[in-house]
Amino acid sequence: MPEIVINTGPIIALVAATGSLEWLSRLYTRVWIPQEVQAEIAAGGPGVPELEALHHAGDAIRIQPASPTLPQVLIRELDLGEASVIHTALEGKIGTVAIDEKAGRRIARLHGLKVTGSIGILVKARQQGQVASLEECLRQMRKKGIWISDGLIRQALAAVDESADDFLSS
Repeated sequence: MPEIVINTGPIIALVAATGSLEWLSRLYTRVWIPQEVQAEIAAGGPGVPELEALHHAGDAIRIQPASPTLPQVLIRELDLGEASVIHTALEGKIGTVAIDEKAGRRIARLHGLKVTGSIGILVKARQQGQVASLEECLRQMRKKGIWISDGLIRQALAAVDESADDFLSS
Protein backbone atom coordinates (compact mmCIF):
# COMPACT_ATOMS: atom_id res chain seq x y z
CA MET A 1 0.00 0.00 0.00
CA PRO A 2 1.38 3.43 -0.88
CA GLU A 3 1.49 6.57 1.23
CA ILE A 4 -0.54 9.58 0.13
CA VAL A 5 -0.69 13.33 0.80
CA ILE A 6 -4.22 14.75 0.55
CA ASN A 7 -5.38 18.28 -0.32
CA THR A 8 -8.40 20.17 1.02
CA GLY A 9 -10.77 19.48 -1.91
CA PRO A 10 -10.55 15.70 -1.66
CA ILE A 11 -10.98 15.84 2.13
CA ILE A 12 -14.19 17.84 1.71
CA ALA A 13 -15.45 15.50 -1.02
CA LEU A 14 -14.58 12.29 0.86
CA VAL A 15 -16.31 13.48 4.02
CA ALA A 16 -19.34 14.49 1.95
CA ALA A 17 -19.34 11.04 0.33
CA THR A 18 -18.79 8.85 3.39
CA GLY A 19 -19.04 10.98 6.52
CA SER A 20 -15.62 9.90 7.77
CA LEU A 21 -11.95 9.46 6.90
CA GLU A 22 -10.85 6.53 9.10
CA TRP A 23 -11.20 4.07 6.22
CA LEU A 24 -8.34 5.78 4.34
CA SER A 25 -5.87 3.91 6.56
CA ARG A 26 -7.10 0.66 4.99
CA LEU A 27 -6.16 1.93 1.52
CA TYR A 28 -2.83 3.63 2.28
CA THR A 29 0.04 2.77 4.64
CA ARG A 30 0.15 6.37 5.78
CA VAL A 31 -2.12 9.32 5.04
CA TRP A 32 -0.58 12.79 5.32
CA ILE A 33 -2.29 16.15 5.50
CA PRO A 34 -0.10 19.26 5.56
CA GLN A 35 -0.82 21.67 8.39
CA GLU A 36 -1.67 24.28 5.75
CA VAL A 37 -4.52 22.03 4.53
CA GLN A 38 -5.70 21.48 8.09
CA ALA A 39 -5.76 25.29 8.52
CA GLU A 40 -7.87 25.70 5.36
CA ILE A 41 -10.35 23.19 6.75
CA ALA A 42 -10.35 24.80 10.21
CA ALA A 43 -11.10 28.18 8.61
CA GLY A 44 -14.66 26.88 8.18
CA GLY A 45 -15.07 27.23 11.93
CA PRO A 46 -15.55 24.75 14.76
CA GLY A 47 -17.87 21.87 14.07
CA VAL A 48 -17.40 21.70 10.29
CA PRO A 49 -17.79 18.05 9.25
CA GLU A 50 -14.32 17.83 7.71
CA LEU A 51 -12.63 19.06 10.89
CA GLU A 52 -14.67 16.62 12.97
CA ALA A 53 -13.72 13.79 10.58
CA LEU A 54 -10.03 14.68 10.91
CA HIS A 55 -10.27 14.57 14.70
CA HIS A 56 -12.15 11.25 14.66
CA ALA A 57 -9.62 9.72 12.27
CA GLY A 58 -7.00 9.90 15.03
CA ASP A 59 -3.76 8.18 14.08
CA ALA A 60 -5.16 7.14 10.69
CA ILE A 61 -4.15 10.58 9.42
CA ARG A 62 -0.87 12.32 10.18
CA ILE A 63 -0.62 16.10 10.14
CA GLN A 64 2.62 17.30 8.57
CA PRO A 65 3.93 20.47 10.29
CA ALA A 66 3.81 23.62 8.17
CA SER A 67 6.78 24.21 5.94
CA PRO A 68 8.66 27.40 6.85
CA THR A 69 9.32 28.11 3.19
CA LEU A 70 7.45 26.69 0.25
CA PRO A 71 9.20 26.87 -3.13
CA GLN A 72 8.24 30.02 -5.02
CA VAL A 73 7.59 28.01 -8.18
CA LEU A 74 4.73 26.28 -6.35
CA ILE A 75 3.41 29.42 -4.64
CA ARG A 76 3.24 31.32 -7.95
CA GLU A 77 1.14 28.64 -9.62
CA LEU A 78 -1.01 27.19 -6.82
CA ASP A 79 -2.90 28.00 -3.66
CA LEU A 80 -1.24 27.34 -0.32
CA GLY A 81 -2.93 23.96 0.22
CA GLU A 82 -1.94 22.51 -3.15
CA ALA A 83 1.59 23.90 -2.88
CA SER A 84 2.02 22.36 0.57
CA VAL A 85 0.66 18.98 -0.60
CA ILE A 86 3.15 18.81 -3.47
CA HIS A 87 6.01 20.08 -1.29
CA THR A 88 5.20 17.56 1.47
CA ALA A 89 5.15 14.72 -1.06
CA LEU A 90 8.43 15.75 -2.66
CA GLU A 91 10.23 16.36 0.64
CA GLY A 92 8.94 13.13 2.18
CA LYS A 93 9.51 11.08 -0.98
CA ILE A 94 5.81 10.19 -1.00
CA GLY A 95 4.87 9.26 -4.54
CA THR A 96 1.11 9.89 -4.53
CA VAL A 97 -0.98 13.01 -3.96
CA ALA A 98 -4.74 13.57 -3.95
CA ILE A 99 -5.65 16.86 -5.62
CA ASP A 100 -8.93 17.60 -7.42
CA GLU A 101 -8.03 20.95 -9.01
CA LYS A 102 -6.72 20.83 -12.58
CA ALA A 103 -3.75 23.19 -12.06
CA GLY A 104 -2.56 21.35 -8.96
CA ARG A 105 -2.81 18.00 -10.72
CA ARG A 106 -0.79 19.32 -13.67
CA ILE A 107 1.98 20.73 -11.48
CA ALA A 108 2.13 17.55 -9.37
CA ARG A 109 2.57 15.45 -12.53
CA LEU A 110 5.30 17.81 -13.75
CA HIS A 111 7.13 17.02 -10.50
CA GLY A 112 6.84 13.28 -11.16
CA LEU A 113 4.09 12.57 -8.64
CA LYS A 114 1.27 10.09 -9.17
CA VAL A 115 -2.01 11.98 -8.95
CA THR A 116 -5.41 10.82 -7.83
CA GLY A 117 -8.43 12.71 -6.57
CA SER A 118 -11.53 12.21 -4.51
CA ILE A 119 -13.22 10.08 -7.19
CA GLY A 120 -10.11 7.95 -7.72
CA ILE A 121 -9.87 7.31 -3.99
CA LEU A 122 -13.56 6.36 -3.84
CA VAL A 123 -13.14 3.98 -6.80
CA LYS A 124 -10.21 2.33 -5.01
CA ALA A 125 -12.27 2.17 -1.79
CA ARG A 126 -15.14 0.48 -3.64
CA GLN A 127 -12.80 -1.99 -5.35
CA GLN A 128 -11.30 -2.92 -1.98
CA GLY A 129 -14.65 -3.18 -0.19
CA GLN A 130 -14.26 -0.08 1.98
CA VAL A 131 -17.48 1.48 0.66
CA ALA A 132 -20.56 -0.52 -0.28
CA SER A 133 -21.75 1.65 -3.17
CA LEU A 134 -19.84 4.18 -5.24
CA GLU A 135 -23.15 5.41 -6.64
CA GLU A 136 -24.33 6.30 -3.12
CA CYS A 137 -21.06 8.11 -2.39
CA LEU A 138 -21.46 10.16 -5.57
CA ARG A 139 -25.10 10.92 -4.69
CA GLN A 140 -24.03 12.18 -1.28
CA MET A 141 -21.35 14.37 -2.85
CA ARG A 142 -23.79 15.94 -5.28
CA LYS A 143 -26.40 16.33 -2.54
CA LYS A 144 -23.85 18.33 -0.55
CA GLY A 145 -23.08 20.60 -3.50
CA ILE A 146 -19.95 19.01 -4.91
CA TRP A 147 -19.91 19.24 -8.70
CA ILE A 148 -18.89 16.13 -10.65
CA SER A 149 -19.16 15.92 -14.42
CA ASP A 150 -21.49 13.30 -15.90
CA GLY A 151 -18.55 11.89 -17.86
CA LEU A 152 -16.49 11.34 -14.72
CA ILE A 153 -19.49 9.74 -13.00
CA ARG A 154 -19.94 7.32 -15.93
CA GLN A 155 -16.23 6.47 -15.97
CA ALA A 156 -16.04 5.94 -12.19
CA LEU A 157 -19.17 3.80 -11.98
CA ALA A 158 -18.05 1.71 -14.96
CA ALA A 159 -14.71 1.06 -13.21
CA VAL A 160 -16.57 -0.67 -10.36
CA ASP A 161 -19.30 -2.29 -12.49
CA GLU A 162 -22.07 -0.02 -11.23
CA SER A 163 -24.58 1.52 -13.63
CA ALA A 164 -24.69 5.26 -14.26
CA ASP A 165 -28.11 5.13 -15.96
CA ASP A 166 -30.27 5.43 -12.85
CA PHE A 167 -27.88 7.90 -11.26
CA LEU A 168 -27.81 10.31 -14.19
CA SER A 169 -31.54 10.07 -14.90
CA SER A 170 -32.54 11.07 -11.36
